Amino acid sequence: MRGWWKAAVGRLRDGWIPVVEAALAATVAWLIAARLIGHPDPFFAPSAALIVLGESRGQRIRQTIELILGVAGGVLIADLMVHALGPGTGTMLIVLLLTLGITVAAGASSTLVIQTAVSALYLVVVAAPKGEFVPFRFVDALIGGAVALAASQLVTARDPLAPLVTEARQTFTDLAELLDRIDDALDRCDETAAQAALDRARQVDGCVERLRKAVQACGETLRLRVRRRRHLGQIEEVEATTRQLDYAVRNIRVLARNASTLTRLHTATPPELGAAIRALAEAVRAAGAALATDLTGHDDADRHVGRADEAALEAVRIGAELLDSDPPLPVVMIVGQIRATAIDLLRGVGEDDVAVLTRVDEALGLPAV
Repeated sequence: MRGWWKAAVGRLRDGWIPVVEAALAATVAWLIAARLIGHPDPFFAPSAALIVLGESRGQRIRQTIELILGVAGGVLIADLMVHALGPGTGTMLIVLLLTLGITVAAGASSTLVIQTAVSALYLVVVAAPKGEFVPFRFVDALIGGAVALAASQLVTARDPLAPLVTEARQTFTDLAELLDRIDDALDRCDETAAQAALDRARQVDGCVERLRKAVQACGETLRLRVRRRRHLGQIEEVEATTRQLDYAVRNIRVLARNASTLTRLHTATPPELGAAIRALAEAVRAAGAALATDLTGHDDADRHVGRADEAALEAVRIGAELLDSDPPLPVVMIVGQIRATAIDLLRGVGEDDVAVLTRVDEALGLPAV
């Protein structure tokens, strides 16, 4: 019980800003709709504020505006259908089909689809409009969405790079942990664990895509703030890093596939292979630290770049020694992916392309080009 309480307090300490942000945005939206404009029962103003704020974190402003229009549009459709058909089971079915169909076709997340449908359901079952049609609820939803957009921009104004730093750390951490899983599966020659690692490798693409979206959102936020535009060069560097990271993820996915094949052969894994994969995981962690510290300026990014360089080349050197022992084909393939991943990581931390290829191939024992 004590451990649970400690964990709960830790989560609240880390996440209190979004909690306060959401509560204030919903309250302000209600006050504007109820007191300033005078709408009766402005339920959809705070509701829309909470929905938009929860779904728009890390998204670009254009996507957030589309989200606002989608939420308000769903409310308007439900309002119009109830006025046209009156409350009832048939109306509820039609409203849900339209709302769910439109939000799914628009590519909304599953959470947004459900939230929009619940809002429409509330309008049909609990608060069916009466009398003449006046689009109070539609306007309330727009007010809530606008307040949410303003609130999200105010929070990022203080430190617009913070969401990007968080996403970058998480992406590199996920990739390093994937390599740890592969290493553990090979060490135990565990076919089930190797397959689980391969399944996880197929999901890591989503991490890179989230990082790419965070880069776009951060760049857009900085362009709106004249004093922060000096950081745009850093954003361009992160964008280049993200492209290289995408290549690295693909290489590690192939590495995971060959690791799974190796465990199916029930061949004892050379201990050097585990050492090479662990060195590569260390290089990934160092590259992530280099990116994060370059954005925040709180540490020496060059020191982390040097550590990434050293660990990546060490992984390649260990792989080269393995090749001298005439290993099975999956091991040869894994060494090849270690080389390719090392190249992508070192390019991602800003090292010169030609120099990276030369140094990696020298570490592998290949003649310099």
